[in-house]
Amino acid sequence: MSDPSYPIGKFVPITGEITAEQRGGWITEIAELPAKFRGAVQGLTEAQFDTPYRPGGWTVRQVVHHVPDSHLNAYIRFKLALTEENPTITPYEEARWAELPDTAGTPIGVSLVMLEALHRRWVHLLRSMSEEQWSRTYFHPDHHKSLRLDEMLAMYAWHGKHHTAHITGVRDRMGWT
Repeated sequence: MSDPSYPIGKFVPITGEITAEQRGGWITEIAELPAKFRGAVQGLTEAQFDTPYRPGGWTVRQVVHHVPDSHLNAYIRFKLALTEENPTITPYEEARWAELPDTAGTPIGVSLVMLEALHRRWVHLLRSMSEEQWSRTYFHPDHHKSLRLDEMLAMYAWHGKHHTAHITGVRDRMGWT
């Protein structure tokens, strides 16, 4: 059995030159995520949404609300990096965001629609970026370093698959069809 915390493995930072072909693949993954994510939660009951995807982990509901929260932050970080010189971004407390009342009280469908709309805008931005823009950076104070947009594209493509696998993994383990 794979590790339910990292069902597709941990993100491995990209080393070496990143090609336009690699970026195109990651952009496609980001474009396809909303439909795959919606498919992963299709047919789940309210009780299933409130089930942790692993012991001690977030509930499926928290995961569903986390992905658009995270990707909205990513979209804003991309826009900052494209319009400012190596801006310092503001980290956020993901675990605390997952405990806020909007996570427990907002229907799942709201976050699915939010993810779809956000990804349409984000993918439009990503597909319009020039070769030079991919090397733009933002400074992440928690990591104490500047991060390139092409490297972050890879990470967020992984991030969507990672959380989709959390949901499909618990479905498989629990026998939810």
